[in-house]
Amino acid sequence: MKNLFLYILISFVLGLNTIYSQLQNEAVKFNLKGRVEARNTGKPISGVSVTNNFGDFVVTNGLGEFEIKTNIGDQLVITHNDIETLRYNVQKNDDVLILVEDFESNTLSRTSKVLPDISVKHQQLIDSAEKYKTKDIEKSIDLVAQSISILGKRGRKKELARSLSKLGEIYQYHKQLDLAIDNYEDALEANKTIATSLLLGKAFNITGRYEEALFLLNPLQEIKPMLPKQSAVLYELLGDANKGKGNVAVAIDLYNRGLLIAEKNQLTPKMIDLNSKIAETYSLGNQNMEAEAYYDNSLELANSSAPKRALQEKEKVADFYNTKNRFNEEITMRKSSLQELKKINSPNARVKKFELGDTITSQRINYKIANAYISQDKYNEAIPFLEKSIVEADSEDDLVVQKDATRKLSEVYKVKGDFTKALDTYQTYVALVDSLYVRKEQEISRANRFNREISNAQNRLTGLEQERELSQSKYDLALTEQELVQESNKRQQLVIYSLIFGLLLTLVAAFFFYRSNQQQKLANNLLALKSLRSQMNPHFIFNALNSVNNFISKSDERSANRYLSDFSKLMRSVLENSEEDFIPLDKELQQLELYMKLEHSRFEDKFDYRVEIDEDVQVSKFQIPPMLLQPYIENAIWHGLRYRDEKGELQVTVKVNSPDSIIICITDDGIGRKKSAEIKTQNQRKQKSKGMGIIKKRVAILNDMYTDKVDIKISDLQSDGSGTKVLFILKREK
Repeated sequence: MKNLFLYILISFVLGLNTIYSQLQNEAVKFNLKGRVEARNTGKPISGVSVTNNFGDFVVTNGLGEFEIKTNIGDQLVITHNDIETLRYNVQKNDDVLILVEDFESNTLSRTSKVLPDISVKHQQLIDSAEKYKTKDIEKSIDLVAQSISILGKRGRKKELARSLSKLGEIYQYHKQLDLAIDNYEDALEANKTIATSLLLGKAFNITGRYEEALFLLNPLQEIKPMLPKQSAVLYELLGDANKGKGNVAVAIDLYNRGLLIAEKNQLTPKMIDLNSKIAETYSLGNQNMEAEAYYDNSLELANSSAPKRALQEKEKVADFYNTKNRFNEEITMRKSSLQELKKINSPNARVKKFELGDTITSQRINYKIANAYISQDKYNEAIPFLEKSIVEADSEDDLVVQKDATRKLSEVYKVKGDFTKALDTYQTYVALVDSLYVRKEQEISRANRFNREISNAQNRLTGLEQERELSQSKYDLALTEQELVQESNKRQQLVIYSLIFGLLLTLVAAFFFYRSNQQQKLANNLLALKSLRSQMNPHFIFNALNSVNNFISKSDERSANRYLSDFSKLMRSVLENSEEDFIPLDKELQQLELYMKLEHSRFEDKFDYRVEIDEDVQVSKFQIPPMLLQPYIENAIWHGLRYRDEKGELQVTVKVNSPDSIIICITDDGIGRKKSAEIKTQNQRKQKSKGMGIIKKRVAILNDMYTDKVDIKISDLQSDGSGTKVLFILKREK
């Protein structure tokens, strides 16, 4: 119990500290005044955009001056077409001077004569359009049209995009979402910005076009750096799109990423929004404990924020209680909302109705409280709230709520058995339905007229933009004519380009000559390999026939027949592969084993043999020239093992050397190369080993053609010179 009390106390203190920090941050916000100048001339630069951390935007005037609301520690971003983007960290509440490097005087004069006047005027018109957005849509659209018309012939894409984006905001506010989306897309085509992309993403989400929203917004995650508020909004919109598609877990993860950015940068309104949306998403997934925890967070933050925001959040939580049938908690929350609404609607602190939304009115809240009582069969408690809702709806001319509350009151009287009141109330309900029908017809008529006016305004803007594009085309044509005049100057460069082209042509010819030589060299190598293979086969056949002759001379017909049978198999295999440059290693090993079997049948008392292949070696994936290993086996038997007094051993092993190469090792414990050379006969010394010579030539040609595919190393097995070890390193083609 003591630990619980301590935890609650610490949480309370931390909560107070957070609220105090937020209030303190709000308190230190101030209007920062500054001036932008060229360092080399000291002249002011107008038309420079200055943006703060919250996305607020101002443009320097003709004297290079600006004024923007900011906090200590904020970062201002200074941008202009003709300067490199600058960043200024606000350290104190004092006028600042921002100096720009390398701002040319001719650029300054051109900018001061054309760009600043138009940029400042354009921004003023956009600001005025924003001011009239909620009051007078026609005037707001007309101001945007003026902002486009002053842009003239020059291709001022940034200003045009800003006008189109503002027009989209105006249409979106008045729920003309198709027109809003069209203008946002046109704005992005003129000049792609993060702010306009976020506005278009929001419009896509509102209209249920979630796939298009994700396609547009997902790439923005890679943009660095981005303003904190924009980052938070980006993850919020991505979460909205995924929630709309039913991807609850993904949506919650995205909301949390946005919430982390909002908390880090103390963006309280966005913290409230994201906590509320996380709670709503958890509620969709029936994770009620998590939902309630996040609703508690959003309520706590909203209570320390503006009263209207707190009221909006209370109604969301009350709706959550209603969906979970927690009617007592819903009633308590809505009664608290009524008290807050009464304070907000007082003469000294009145909030405009549109700021709270259509659902947050006294008559609607009373109606919802009555419904909560009815859901618990507490009809007597429900009646006063229904009656109050009807009276307030009548005074506010809210026929929809008045109709619904009257119908509900009639049903309550009917359930209670008071049929007279039920009938009277129902008759009032019927009269209200008739009145509402008439009003709806009037609203439809007004909406149609409003849509026609909007359509006419949009058509005027489209025509204006087409005229501007036509002027732009004429301007581009004039520039083209000027370029044609300058074309004569470029003819002098034609000679230089011709010389360069000639040099390139020579290089290309040299390249083809080199490639032809290489192809000829390749053809010669292939011919040499074929010739060497044709020399190899007779050599092998001659040695094998000597072995058959030996059996016949001993009158060992059975051994000779058996040997000839195996020999025919070997010869068939050798002849089948004689035309191939490379064969699979497993085939070569099979031939090798058959050859060793033949020689073992002749020198059975001289040696035993074995072939070992490592399990990790994928033999079928390696290629080897045919009859490459056989001469070394033949040498091991005929010049090493044959002269041993005792029985020797011949071993062939295959192991992994690297991911792309293997080692084939042939070892014998014969008398060794040195002793073998000593006991050669005089006739044998005169004859050179054709097999070994052919192998060396083949390996040299193959390595030249295939970049060191085969490497062969021969060494003595023992330190006294006995035994021989032949090491093949065979590479796999990539």
